[in-house]
Amino acid sequence: MAMEKLTFVVPTLLGVEGLTADELRRMGMAETRAENGRVLCQGEAKDIPRLNLRLRTGERVLLLVGSFPARSFEELFQGVQALPWERWIPQGGQFPVKGYSLNSVLHSVPACQSIVKKAVATRLGRVYHRETLPEDGALYQIQFSLMKNQASLMLDTTGPGLYKRGYRAVGVEAPLRETLAAALVLLSGYRGKDPFCDPFCGSGTIAIEAALIAKNRAPGLNRTFSAQKWDWLPSQTWVDGAGEAMDLEYDGTYDIWGGDIDPAAVHLAQANAVKADVEDLVHFTQGDACAFSRQEPYGRIVCNPPYGERLLDQQMAAQLYRDFGRAVRGLPKGWRVSVLSAHPAFERAFGAPADKKRKLYNGMLQCNLYQYGKKTGVSPKQKAN
Repeated sequence: MAMEKLTFVVPTLLGVEGLTADELRRMGMAETRAENGRVLCQGEAKDIPRLNLRLRTGERVLLLVGSFPARSFEELFQGVQALPWERWIPQGGQFPVKGYSLNSVLHSVPACQSIVKKAVATRLGRVYHRETLPEDGALYQIQFSLMKNQASLMLDTTGPGLYKRGYRAVGVEAPLRETLAAALVLLSGYRGKDPFCDPFCGSGTIAIEAALIAKNRAPGLNRTFSAQKWDWLPSQTWVDGAGEAMDLEYDGTYDIWGGDIDPAAVHLAQANAVKADVEDLVHFTQGDACAFSRQEPYGRIVCNPPYGERLLDQQMAAQLYRDFGRAVRGLPKGWRVSVLSAHPAFERAFGAPADKKRKLYNGMLQCNLYQYGKKTGVSPKQKAN
């Protein structure tokens, strides 16, 4: 099985599929292609630890068991039953089912769950000569998707989503998902050379992800994954995957800073940095983002300030953006600024049209990433409206 070609499906937040595809290509994964909300690639069993440990922007790693057309419950049952589940799920393995349906005749998710569960149990019961299956062993979470009447059946190798790095057990109000924070850092072009600042750091997620990226440290080293308990995947593959990841780390000195007006948030960010083992790479202090100032000729700001749907009402958010925009326009022209916001009039409040605007999602909330770069600068000449 070690050399067998496997297909992996990596779900992503909407808007970051291209980043995840780039990550997979850099890891040498074959036939990588991005689709809406997911990226597919081919690899081997040894890639299961590599992907789980090292992916920054993917949400989880799914192993594709098979795909087939399904326009009726009978087609779904027969298609699932025909797949070689015994190759993956041993006798005693737990195999709960979850999934979704989009633009398909079979739109009832609970009914599809029941059909998939029954079909897998029928197959395994016949192979293992059991009328009932104990399901008292390791977890083999089955996921299905029905998209335009095409069923895909997968096994979840990850467990809790990849955004759960292990360093943020608790958070301040309205936390930012770690995978999205990593995407913001990557979209800013930061690679560890420039000063990096988040003046609205909250629980420190963006600055911590920047430190992990600067160090090239695998984000999954401090957590466990479902597939670590799978009998057919040797434990040595996880040791090898972790060793490879650690060999790729960089040594260096970095200027990474996070600030927040709330001292409790700063304290929490510092504690999270310790859990992430980057306390020597990033520092946090209390400060007002509207008074932000740096003298270096260049640097990067990446932040996710409060906005109307989070924490502040629209009028308060607009005033915050006006004040922050004035502070940013006082920076040297070499600074590049990226702000994630769902405020409908962000650019007007901020006082400058973005050089680039990208649609992203913070959970179910549609946001825009407003980016200001070196070509035009963010200078005092740009007047607030």
